[in-house]
Amino acid sequence: MSLCKHCIQGVRHEGTPEGKFETIGGVECYVATPTVDYPMDKVLLYITDVFGFAFVNHQLLVDDFARNGFKVVCPDILQGDPIPEDALLGVEGGFDVFGWLATHGTEYARPPLDKVLAAFKAEGVTSVGAVGYCYGARWVFDLAFDGAITAAVVAHPSLLQVPADLEKYVATAKAPLLINSCEFDSQFPPESQAVSDKIFASFGPGYKRPYFPGCTHGFAVRGDLSNPQVKAGKEGAFKESVEWFMEQM
Repeated sequence: MSLCKHCIQGVRHEGTPEGKFETIGGVECYVATPTVDYPMDKVLLYITDVFGFAFVNHQLLVDDFARNGFKVVCPDILQGDPIPEDALLGVEGGFDVFGWLATHGTEYARPPLDKVLAAFKAEGVTSVGAVGYCYGARWVFDLAFDGAITAAVVAHPSLLQVPADLEKYVATAKAPLLINSCEFDSQFPPESQAVSDKIFASFGPGYKRPYFPGCTHGFAVRGDLSNPQVKAGKEGAFKESVEWFMEQM
């Protein structure tokens, strides 16, 4: 597995998180709950990129999903060991990204997700939507492979094997899939986007791939909002995600 430089670059967003930290299934999570009535049997599982659940950009997005009527749970899949936020300044800072990734694969990130999902089931949750950004998209795919989620959304996915993971999704998964894609993305480039469209052309559960020109890998969670095109891309990806979950869950 590998990451690109844009996987660890971006901009901190401004705002004050409104959710709270809870322990669910023995896993620390950032949780946001709607202020209006919402279906108690549905939960949105938010899976972060390499900066983890304490990164303010993620918390603000979790809060935004909750404002749209979803209870949202963002687990600490990195178990207290995210890539430092200083890495946002660029890969020249000396952090060993590849060394970090070598010890933060499936055997590291998946167990916290399984514990949280087991807790959901025990609480009577019957519909789980999962949204994953960059690194987090890998685990959305794996959860879909195992039939653990009802609907799936990924943004600028990393760590996917193309076409193998796309073909496996079509062959094994039942969760409708939305992929928020962009123009400049070495992890999921235009060639892979085209392959995805072809493979999913007849995927019965549902497939959609919004495309945001002028945006770079990471735009949906770490984009520079002072750039109008990136701001429009981030807001567009969020809108597409909310509408997808409203339709599919």
